[in-house]
Amino acid sequence: MFRALEFALRPGGALVLAGRNGAGKTSLLRLMAGLLPPADGTLEWNAAPLDPDAHRARLRYVGHADALKAALTVRENLSFWSAFDGGGDVDAALAGFGLSAQAEAPARFLSAGQRRRTALARLLLAPRALWLLDEPGASLDAAGTETLSRAIEAHRAKGGMVVLSAHGTPPLAGYDTLDIDALSMSTS
Repeated sequence: MFRALEFALRPGGALVLAGRNGAGKTSLLRLMAGLLPPADGTLEWNAAPLDPDAHRARLRYVGHADALKAALTVRENLSFWSAFDGGGDVDAALAGFGLSAQAEAPARFLSAGQRRRTALARLLLAPRALWLLDEPGASLDAAGTETLSRAIEAHRAKGGMVVLSAHGTPPLAGYDTLDIDALSMSTS
């Protein structure tokens, strides 16, 4: 699928994966998250082979699926992820993504945008160095996109790194682009 693919991401950096549908953006994110093994080659962190356990502890992955239990409230869903990932301030995550008013609503009653914001609120629960985001702006309105942009910029300002896939303009500034179709990297 990928040949001669190499890139580096520095603290505070952002990499946008671009390309047509089916080009491999999601597969690359899943590979980077440790959800798919490389068929050949290596994944490295700080020029050392990737330790899967240490890598999982330093990243947050938000894929296409929102990973919400429909019968649980927004607060209960985030509380689950907080406990699963070692803690975090659920109320701050709710407020950070504009979900305080929906905190007690079961996830099954949320709009697609509210479901996406709930999934993205997991990013604010416990700090992680690397965020891997698969089309994070999907289903978000303008206010949701702005909230996501602010969260990404705050993360980067603290030295956090972000890799995301996007169709169109991503919700951030100052990023590198890896065109999966052409397998070439450029700076914007």
